[in-house]
Amino acid sequence: MPSFIVVTIILGIVVCLMTFFLVRSYLTPRKIASIAALVKDGRTKSAIHVTKQLLAKDSRNCDLHYLLGLSYLKENRPELTLMEFRTVNQLASFSEICPEREYRRTAGELYEQFGYPEEALKEHLMLIKLEPSEASHYFHAGLLFEKRGQDDVAINYFRKALELDGTHTGAHFRLGVLLTRNNSPVEAKVELEATVKLQSDNFPAWFYLGKLMKADRDYVGALSAFEKAQRDQEIKVKALVERGGCYLQMNNLDKATIDLERAVRLSEGSENRDTLFARYYLAACHEKSRRLDEAVEQWEKIYTKNPGFRDVGAKLSQYQALRADDRIKDYLTVNEEGFQEICRSVVGALGLRAREVEPFPNGCQVIALENGSGNRITSAHPKLIRFLRAGEDIPESTARRMYDDMKKLSVHRSMIIASSSFSRQAIEFAETRPIELIGRERLQQLLSRAEQ
Repeated sequence: MPSFIVVTIILGIVVCLMTFFLVRSYLTPRKIASIAALVKDGRTKSAIHVTKQLLAKDSRNCDLHYLLGLSYLKENRPELTLMEFRTVNQLASFSEICPEREYRRTAGELYEQFGYPEEALKEHLMLIKLEPSEASHYFHAGLLFEKRGQDDVAINYFRKALELDGTHTGAHFRLGVLLTRNNSPVEAKVELEATVKLQSDNFPAWFYLGKLMKADRDYVGALSAFEKAQRDQEIKVKALVERGGCYLQMNNLDKATIDLERAVRLSEGSENRDTLFARYYLAACHEKSRRLDEAVEQWEKIYTKNPGFRDVGAKLSQYQALRADDRIKDYLTVNEEGFQEICRSVVGALGLRAREVEPFPNGCQVIALENGSGNRITSAHPKLIRFLRAGEDIPESTARRMYDDMKKLSVHRSMIIASSSFSRQAIEFAETRPIELIGRERLQQLLSRAEQ
């Protein structure tokens, strides 16, 4: 009798357990489906409440973690979504409620958002396996390889994306940027032109196109591209600096100055690298226009922020005489007519007389005659003299050109007078030829003597 009771109790327990699990297996999917409906309808608070209750009883239910994550995402709490999605990834029990493709797309975006590029890349590579004909997966993988610094791999993924979808603007653009960076300008231009053809308001693409055109000396095309690029406020200053650089190369100093001054005004206070380039090119415009005080002002501003920026330190050193000697300042900044008068007076200080005076690039050229005994002028020994207004060292090519011109003019002696120094190669070249080189220090002496 007792054994019969024990057996009956055991059978009762088994029946109860089986009934419990049967009911739960029937009710739980229905509850999960109802939660999915709540999430779809945007009733996230109710969904979160019910989901947490069910997870307390079944913490390893992948569907529940996924739905809880989606609810948090709709409530703009992505950090909590990522926590739930990490659990989903560990359980990896995908279903109709928790579809793997949708999960991996959202997970990849979240990993990128929160700075987990390696995890994001894994998700996109998994998506490529799941949907090998979807171009966007290759594109996103390419972006992540690019962030890794693996340009070659990124290029291949962008090209694969374009094989699948030739109208994928993002893939055209990023491929164009990487090809530009990796010194393939012809291919890069093709991709960037495809980008703006598909998306005419892709202003960064216009910017890179302008850079390629500028490098190819197509300044007219580059100016047009940078004009479009500056509509993007984030790259407006960069575009203005590049436009100014184009005008500077075209020797249109007035337009270059306008664009560069705008760039400086727009970036006032930031003094980042773009601002430094704007000031540097603006100083170059002032230097070429003989507004040297303004050029020095820009170089000094650059120097206070970055003493090692390009040749700014050397420029300030070269023009330091401006502040100390008004005669040198006049020599460098006076207009063409006044400059020729200064040159005549220096020729006189050399004991010579100017026969012909004419303009010369960045200076003035004089054919001078030696003074004979008494007041008689001896014309048998003309001398070719070139006055140069330069801030940088005079190169050997200038001395070579002088020597060639001496032969053409049948002049046997010459002189180069410059407001700067001469390169070592120029000095060595002139030492074995009838060319006398006069640098800034001796020029200062001659200008002083000319005033007496």
